[in-house]
Parts: sequence; structure tokens; C-alpha cells
Amino acid sequence: MKIRAAVLHAMGKERPYHKSNPLQIEEVELKKPGAGEVLVRIRAAGLCHSDLSVIDGNRPRQVPMVLGHEAAGEVVELGAGVKGLSAGDHVVFSFVPMCGYCKHCMTARPALCENGVAANNEGKLLGGGSRLEDKNQQPIYHHMGVSGFAEYAVVSWQSIVAIDKALPFETAAVFGCAVMTGVGAVINTAKIRLGETVLITGLGGVGFSALLGAIAAGAGKVIVADVNEDKLRKAVELGAHAAINTSRDNAVEQVRDLTGGGVDAGFEFAGVVSALEFTYEATGRGGRTVTAGLPHPGKMMQLSPTKLVAEERILQGSYIGSCVPSRDIPAYISLFQSGRLPVDKLVTHRLPLEEINTGFERLANGEAIRQILTF
Repeated sequence: MKIRAAVLHAMGKERPYHKSNPLQIEEVELKKPGAGEVLVRIRAAGLCHSDLSVIDGNRPRQVPMVLGHEAAGEVVELGAGVKGLSAGDHVVFSFVPMCGYCKHCMTARPALCENGVAANNEGKLLGGGSRLEDKNQQPIYHHMGVSGFAEYAVVSWQSIVAIDKALPFETAAVFGCAVMTGVGAVINTAKIRLGETVLITGLGGVGFSALLGAIAAGAGKVIVADVNEDKLRKAVELGAHAAINTSRDNAVEQVRDLTGGGVDAGFEFAGVVSALEFTYEATGRGGRTVTAGLPHPGKMMQLSPTKLVAEERILQGSYIGSCVPSRDIPAYISLFQSGRLPVDKLVTHRLPLEEINTGFERLANGEAIRQILTF
């Protein structure tokens, strides 16, 4: 079938993106779903820094590629052997397809699925190959098994989770990355306990989701840190107890003063090494620092092993919030529906596919939290 999609042909184009247009809206061919695959009509897709990092070349991927990994839609057609789903079901995408039988899937850590990560790195679906072609019948790569910046997508059934049809698609989409990554880092990775102090560095969609997740988890004090004053003010409106601009002097000392020596858990979502170093320094003795940021693979941080040992510190990565999507996405949606996780307040812009490059320029400028493409 012919569909419209946003195709990236080359990384690293100059900004502003609304002039260089790194994403081209093109008509492409989408093949029918194969065995174990599902055709989904995309109804909403979020613009995330992980997409931006492919556009600017910080996270190199194969091109041409249809980007987009945070999305929600409606099941249209099932390939052979797909069970538990029906046409008309509403679904949220998970950007790591989970095979269910590798070592990590078998030990309840499906975010580390070996086969899913391998497929994503190759720009293919979990079952192998691509279902996208250009007008010359040349393959187009998939982004994270989703390729949600398009009218339709063919994905592995392990890449989607059925959800309550009462949830609006534009809200549902943010559960596929921002909420799963941010809330999951708080709940699953750090396992925040009642009354603990928390620092969240980097206020994008993931950082704001972590803020809401920490409040829902019963954190005693939540401090946010960023260089954007508008985002800091927004975070306070959403319940942060204190906000710190890290571009100013003594930011670490401010955190330590507010918490009596440093937070119990620090979270870094900026994707910048200096932000991770700040978060680690602002975490107290015996505390844990969790990062879900993805700086350029060549960037390195400095770490004192002596402090790590003598203070019994923990530095830990978190990928898709250490989530089991089929378990956690419905749970987080239930929290939203009960009023305890108001992630709909994170959507700042709604735009059509044709304005996607303007949206990414806005994201690169720090002028948005979550922008949603609507179809």
C-alpha cells in the first residue's frame, strides 16, 4: 500500500531544520504484514530527543530511514500467527521488540532483549528485513522497530501493547517513550522509596515524566535542574519542590543544602556528560545515580572509584525505564486515569506531518516538552 512518511536521507543537516528539511514527506510503499506482524494505522506520534539525535548525527543510523519511535494507533490487519490482538484494537508501541526467549527476556529484563536490540541496530523488524520501500523498490530502514512518522506502520506484534480505547491517542503516544522511560527509571530502576529525596536533571518529556513519577511514588522532596527557566517554572507548577538552574554557580551546593548532603537518588535525562557529572556529584553518600540520557557514543565521563567505593555509591543506566511494556504501560495508564500521573499536561504542541521539521527545530531550541503529530 502507498503511504505518506517522513524519510531521513542524510544525517547532520544544518539548522534551522524548517529550512534544511532533513525529513522529507514522501509517498513510500508499505508491504503487507508477514507472520507475527501487525499493520497499524498511526494516529499520534511524539517528537523525542532520540529522534533528534539521529537527525543531527549524534546517534548514527542507517539511511534512508522512516523515523519515529513513540506512537499510538489502531490495529488494521494481523499477519499469520498473531494472537491476543484484533482489528480495531488501540495500541501503544514499544521501541524495543522483545523476543521472549533470549537470556534477558527469560530473566524479566526484556528491555535488554538481544534479538530486539540487534534488529533495531540493523534498522530491521524483529522477524528480519524491511517492509518499507521507496519508489524505486529500494528498502527503507525502520527506526526502533516502529517508524511512527508515517500514516501506517507494519511492526512485530512484540512491539505493541493493547490499551484502553477510552484513552485519547495523543495522550497514549507519550506512554511509549517519555512515560515508560521517565516513570520506569524512577519506579523500576531506582525503586524509589517513600520519603526519599530526588534530583531530576534535564527537563524534556522524559524528565518531566520522571518528575510526575517521583511524586506519584511518594518521594519526600523532588528537585529539578535545567538551564531553561521556562521549563523550571513549569516543573514547579507540576509539583517540584525546588528548581535549580545549572548554568549558575554552586548548583551542586544548592542541592546539598536542600537535602542535607545530597539526594538519595539522582536522575539524568539531558544526554550531556556534564549533566551526568553534576547529577552524580549532587547525589549523597549511599545514594544512586541513574542515567537514561544518550550523549554521543564517543563522549566519556570522569569518575572517582574511591568515592564510588568509600561512599557505597551506585551509578546505573536505565533503558526504556527497565520496563516490561505489557505490564507497565497499562499500569501507568491506570495511574493517569486515576489522576495521579497527569502526563497530558506535558503535550505543548500538536502538529500535522507536514510541519515535522518545524517541530524538530522547536525541540532543538528547547521550546517544547512533548510535541505530537496527529494523523
